[in-house]
Amino acid sequence: ILYQDRFIKVETFPMGIDFNLFHNACERKNIKNLVKKIKNQLKGKKIIFSVDRLDYTKGIYNRLLAFEKILLTRPDLHEKIVLIMVVVPSREGVEHYLRMKKQLEEKISEINGRFGKIHWTPVLYYYRFLNFEELVAHYLATDVILVTPLKDGMNLIAKEFVASRKDKKGVIILSEFAGSAKELGEAIIVNPNSIKDLAKALERALEIPEEEQKERIVSMQERLERYNILKWGNDFISTLESFNDKKYKLTTKLLNQALINQIKKSFKNSYQRVLFLDYDGTLVPIISKPHLASPDKDLINLLKKLSENPNTDVVIISGRKKEDLEKWFNGLKINFIGEHGIFIKKYNQDWESLANITSDFKNSIKNIMEIYVDRLPQSFIEEKEFSIVFHYRNADPELASLRVAELIDELLILTGNMQVNLVLGNKIVEIIPAGIDKGVAANIFLREKNYDFILAIGDDATDENLFISLPEEAITIKVGLGRSFAKYSTKSYIEVRNLLENLIDHE
Repeated sequence: ILYQDRFIKVETFPMGIDFNLFHNACERKNIKNLVKKIKNQLKGKKIIFSVDRLDYTKGIYNRLLAFEKILLTRPDLHEKIVLIMVVVPSREGVEHYLRMKKQLEEKISEINGRFGKIHWTPVLYYYRFLNFEELVAHYLATDVILVTPLKDGMNLIAKEFVASRKDKKGVIILSEFAGSAKELGEAIIVNPNSIKDLAKALERALEIPEEEQKERIVSMQERLERYNILKWGNDFISTLESFNDKKYKLTTKLLNQALINQIKKSFKNSYQRVLFLDYDGTLVPIISKPHLASPDKDLINLLKKLSENPNTDVVIISGRKKEDLEKWFNGLKINFIGEHGIFIKKYNQDWESLANITSDFKNSIKNIMEIYVDRLPQSFIEEKEFSIVFHYRNADPELASLRVAELIDELLILTGNMQVNLVLGNKIVEIIPAGIDKGVAANIFLREKNYDFILAIGDDATDENLFISLPEEAITIKVGLGRSFAKYSTKSYIEVRNLLENLIDHE
């Protein structure tokens, strides 16, 4: 990401734990004694464990409701299970947290009063902090652990539990909203907002045989041991260091004033010049409604001055319809390449197509695109004379990523035997006749004159064919960051206009 003249890399680093610390803790004498004490107190009952600090995001109350539901629906489990609930004090002076604590304690009293017996207290509640040895001892004594936050970051409790189980036993019920759920797929993943789902998960967890428990735990342990806290730290540091190198390379490629001065000098000292300029995203900003992207007065004046330079040919090379280009730039001494290279128009001449092409393919393509317009709100279809475009700039990005991938798959299957190409542009999917691209069209101009200054600027995938087709000495510039065959890159259309202004003022 380029933000305020700085390159920023956004990456995910799921935090690891000190795997060996938890894995080997079971060998400590104090912890062994604590485990024995917990199990002796509960006399063979299956232990469900919950530990979290007091917080509304942790879903603690929902765990109680799910446990209560099991006691209601499964009387055969009475006196066979117990919930150990440890709530770590947090923000004790805040009124909202005091009310939360009161609500929990009232529900615990209600469950114990309703279902408890002389020799069986269903919920054992502790409002205190557990030290490391106490925490691991509870992990080791537990049959099922509840890690069901309503919303969370990583949540390391699930990872600690897995690492501590050297005996390869135990089951995790894990919220789909905890970051660790992406790594611990062998856990029972639940929606913590659904009491019904939580209760079903508890029933299932209590019945999972030891052999299956072992398979699940071993698989998770192998993963956590590989990606432990040292690996996590090393990944972070190595990514940071490698990005510094990459950042330097990107910075040297980014168009700066020194490079602009070099280009300006080359322009001034040349005898025959051609400038291939993309339109959307290059000369004007990308906007949500393409039909409203007409050129402003400043751009018209800039292109007028540029095209009136002696021995200078300006070529607007765009995916736009030829009617739009001709209407917008009427009266200027400009050449056009329209619809990504299907049509060309030299100054003071008529439009011509580059091949004997047909639009017969459009109907079958349009039928598929219309299905996806219905499935992706804010998307729409644009029909051109010999091509058809699916636009999704205004659609929801997450849904668009799914629907567009599906659309591309369908179009690739449909067009496998057609003489067409699928073009992925800036938030567009376009189908155009085969053998046509901006590079092919640009070379028609290059064959007609002996240009000693060639400049090409574009912003999306359709411009890459232009960049790679030009002679080695051509100056190629990509607008925006990302992989490109262009020699240089610049941040936005504003910098493009600044470069062109510099060329005009070369005298």
